[in-house]
Amino acid sequence: MLDALALLKTRRSVKIHELKEPGPSADEVDTILSLAIRVPDHGKLAPWRFIVIQGEGRRKAGEVIARAFQADHPQAQAEHIEAERMRLARAPLVIAVVSRAAPHVKIPEWEQVLSAGAVTMNLVLAVHALGYAAKWVTEWYAYDRRVVEALGLAAHERIVGFVHIGQPAAMPEERARPPLSDIVTRFE
Repeated sequence: MLDALALLKTRRSVKIHELKEPGPSADEVDTILSLAIRVPDHGKLAPWRFIVIQGEGRRKAGEVIARAFQADHPQAQAEHIEAERMRLARAPLVIAVVSRAAPHVKIPEWEQVLSAGAVTMNLVLAVHALGYAAKWVTEWYAYDRRVVEALGLAAHERIVGFVHIGQPAAMPEERARPPLSDIVTRFE
């Protein structure tokens, strides 16, 4: 039990530009995804899926992001367009977590979305357990239909976040958290 507590105590988000090569191996990615799916899933709907973006796929997806950005910002400078093009190439591996929440006779959509959030958190913890670092972000392109359609999402699917994964250049210090007395109400 102590190992699990130590894992939870030491997990930190690392800045994307501090995530370096090498990323996880193919077997490690399979392990990460296998652990990620061990979450509450009322009705066993698996209301989530993953898009693994690595290698040249990071640049291909980046081209779609850059085109969408340039279409919305025709006056954008070349360096800004290039920054958008490199969004998914900043870390060795990016895993997009997709919520597949849909109407169901017994299970509300909000519960399915929470399951997708739990999958994402488990993914981040599995990455940490294997000695890598991660940053979970949801940036503008997660909501852009041109980008999500290029990634193969159906109309009802939504990106919960992009998890950037790699070797940490350095682990950040613990940040201040609110005291429990500020965030916990006890009803005894």
